[in-house]
Amino acid sequence: MSKRRTGFLLSLAAVAAPFATVSAAQLATKQLAGPPSEFADMAAVEPARTAVHSKSALLPVRLNKQANGRYGWQSTLPVEGEDLRLLSFSNAKAGWELGLRDPMGTRAKSLRDMAQELDHTNFALEGQNFPAVRYGFKAMTPGDWTLSVDADAAGEGFLLVEGAGKTRLMAHQTNFNQQVGKRLGFVASVYDEEGGDSAPQIAEAKLRVRGPDGIVEYPMFDDGLHGDGKALDGLFGADFAPTAAGEFTAQVFATGRAADGKGFIRSAEFALPVVADELSVRAGTVYGKSISDRRLALDLDVSIAKASSDHYRVIGEVWGTSRDGKRAVPVAWIGGMSEVEQGRLPLSLDARWIAKAHAVGPFTLRNLRIEDPNHFIPLAKIASLPVDLGALPKAAFERTVSVDDEMLQGPRPLNANLGKGVGTRLLLVHGYCSGDAWGPVASQFANASVFKDFNQNRSHDQFANLIKNFGATWNSFGVVAHSQGGAASLHLYTYYWSGLDYATGARLIQSVGTPYQGTALAGNAAVLGSVFGVGCGTNTNLTYSGAASWLAGIPTTRRAKVNYYTTSFTDRSWVYDYCNMATDVLLSDPEDGTTEKAYGQLSGAVNQGHKTGWCHTSGMRDPAQVTDSSRNSTMNANAAR
Repeated sequence: MSKRRTGFLLSLAAVAAPFATVSAAQLATKQLAGPPSEFADMAAVEPARTAVHSKSALLPVRLNKQANGRYGWQSTLPVEGEDLRLLSFSNAKAGWELGLRDPMGTRAKSLRDMAQELDHTNFALEGQNFPAVRYGFKAMTPGDWTLSVDADAAGEGFLLVEGAGKTRLMAHQTNFNQQVGKRLGFVASVYDEEGGDSAPQIAEAKLRVRGPDGIVEYPMFDDGLHGDGKALDGLFGADFAPTAAGEFTAQVFATGRAADGKGFIRSAEFALPVVADELSVRAGTVYGKSISDRRLALDLDVSIAKASSDHYRVIGEVWGTSRDGKRAVPVAWIGGMSEVEQGRLPLSLDARWIAKAHAVGPFTLRNLRIEDPNHFIPLAKIASLPVDLGALPKAAFERTVSVDDEMLQGPRPLNANLGKGVGTRLLLVHGYCSGDAWGPVASQFANASVFKDFNQNRSHDQFANLIKNFGATWNSFGVVAHSQGGAASLHLYTYYWSGLDYATGARLIQSVGTPYQGTALAGNAAVLGSVFGVGCGTNTNLTYSGAASWLAGIPTTRRAKVNYYTTSFTDRSWVYDYCNMATDVLLSDPEDGTTEKAYGQLSGAVNQGHKTGWCHTSGMRDPAQVTDSSRNSTMNANAAR
């Protein structure tokens, strides 16, 4: 009786991604693998590791018609200390007038009259700007004030308030089930940043969700029934099930009292892409076959409808059996970007991993997950599948194995430069929604060309393929990148064959100001953009959760090819320091106006150090980090080409 290929069946209906797809003809995917020591690094990220730690509150304002014919809004504002910073984001045509009434209930005063500092600024994430008015107050009386907005027209907007106390809100998703009809959970708690003996307490928490169908608010509970741990443990939870696909945003709000009795309000913001998918999996044996003396092919049978892409990120662990048959033996993880080929997602394994593990059959494929390539949302997760590899190639029985490049990323394509490129080059790559960041300083780099995809919003995957196509002009290239360009270049080197794989020199990829672990601004920009509709759009790869999910597929051997730099503003003890007045309210020092030093780190890569006196982009208080001629000289001298 012949063996029947059953693999697993996947039925998927997904909305079109908010990005242009990359055609299969443009892809040249690598066949990735790595040792069992990397299993934990390649595992799906734990949601708690992606938590937002907030010291501020972004308050939504919706103006309602008042008895006098004007439009207004008001809310209680806990003032925690003598200093208060507040920013308003409004439709200028509405003519907002802001007022504050003290805890004694005396007549409200205009913020313009009360503020000691008044500035017009921009909340900026690269080229995405949201105009704001910033108010700074001194000698405030702590207590519950009343904040009000008066306007001559209806409208929406936001007030961003920085808490002066040490209370921090920690909030995160409980899962990444960002699919229509599946429940998405959030939890929230608060803590004292300085670790005081008495912790602050949440009195009330809520989840506010904006999606294609409008705004819905959900109360959060500390009852042990909403994914919130045990009842009355200080952890609040809520969930919801999106009924439509599209871009959602979520805000978690918490109010309460600190140990000293002072009130607080905090919020955390999230960008939530939701895909519409119908998915069924029929587990069965995955059959493999030898395709060379070293390589085995494992095809996963899939059924996909209304696909948003022609390729997916696939990661799984291969396990075998010890030669005495008594225990399971980890062999290697395998994966990468896999193109759909006649209803199959192909994977492959270098048989030398089997030899290195001293493994024999039976084999299994464990912790398999298939993700969309733009958001890394898991579309299928399978704990274990039996694998029949048939007759193993002779490489599976080698006595001594030294891990080489072919074991890590598959055989190199026969067409060495993947095109008709000639010569070598250094590519200067900008970031998300960016203008020509490198153009003004391009002359500081030899044999270099500026990558140009200005003022655009690309996923890491799309960005990477654009860099690859641009670089195909040359036989080989290295990269000097700013902001998201660093992550996109690493993505390219990890998943696709390109001129990066043929470059020579000390440093293959160098980056400045790249938020490898995400930035708090991405979630806030998504929330602001959902109302004002300006800028380049939401980029979930730059959120804490999106970046963590992406990194869960980037192996150590690829990260090691990155040299990165971080910067922050000049720190002067006698004056209020910042790179951007608006984003400073949201970010934790040290930061460059977009990227916090802590979240600009890339584990496994080469940290070239942190330097003060340089901000993320032009228009901030200190010079733009890409204009540091000393660093540029060092990067130019060490760059691979």
